[in-house]
Amino acid sequence: MTATVIVNKKKENVAAMFNDIAASYDFLNHFLSVNTDKVWRKKAVKMLMPYSPRIILDVATGTGDLAIALQKLNPDKTYGIDIAGEMLEIGRKKIRSSGLQNKIEMIKGDALNIPFDPDFFDAVTVAFGIRNFENLDQGLSQIFNVLKKGGVFMILEFSRPKNNLPGLLYKFYFSRILPFVGRLFSRNKGAYRYLFESVQQFPGVDEMKKNLKNNGFRDVQARTLSIGIATIYIASK
Repeated sequence: MTATVIVNKKKENVAAMFNDIAASYDFLNHFLSVNTDKVWRKKAVKMLMPYSPRIILDVATGTGDLAIALQKLNPDKTYGIDIAGEMLEIGRKKIRSSGLQNKIEMIKGDALNIPFDPDFFDAVTVAFGIRNFENLDQGLSQIFNVLKKGGVFMILEFSRPKNNLPGLLYKFYFSRILPFVGRLFSRNKGAYRYLFESVQQFPGVDEMKKNLKNNGFRDVQARTLSIGIATIYIASK
C-alpha cells in the first residue's frame, strides 16, 4: 500500500506547520492542557471497548498518542496515517520505545485519499485532526468507505463551550494565553493561533452530528467533555 497525498495549499500549509512544531508538540499539548488531553483520550478509548475492534485506522495520527492509547483494546493491528512526516517520525520512536512496533504501523497518507481497500477496518478514529481536513465531507466519505459494515467511527475534537463564565474564561485562555505560551516554545509562531481559529470555524456539535448522518453514518452520539471544551463523537456504518 502506498499513500497518495493530494497537494493543495491548505494541506501544504498544515503539513509544514505540524512539521515545524513536531519537536515541541507533545510537551506543549500536555503542558497547556495540564494533561487533560490524556484524560480525554482514555475516555475515548473506553467508549470503543464494547466494539472490540481488531483492525483500527487512526487518521491524522500525529505523534501517535491515540494509536498507542488504543492498544488498551488489544487490537491485532493499528495503522496511523498523517501528512506530516516529522510528526510520524516522532511517533515511530515512541512506538519503538513502547515495544509496539509489531502492533502499530505509521504511514504518510492523506485523509482525503486513504490508502486502504474498502471495508477494511473495524474502527476508524481521529483525535484533534478532523478540523484540519481540507474538505470535511470528502474526508468523512473516505472514512466511511474504508470502514467495515457495522464498524465504528470515533472522533475526539475540540468544541466551543457555552458563553457562561467557565466558557468565557476558557475562550480567553484559548485565544490569548495558549498562543502566547505556544510562541515561546514553538518554531512556528502562528501554530497555536491557528489552533484557536480552526476550532472556531469547525462545525458545532449538532451540525457535526448532522454531517455524520448525511455521510451515511448511523447511531450518531456525542459526549461533551470538560464544560464543552472537547467532544467525543461515536457513529456506526
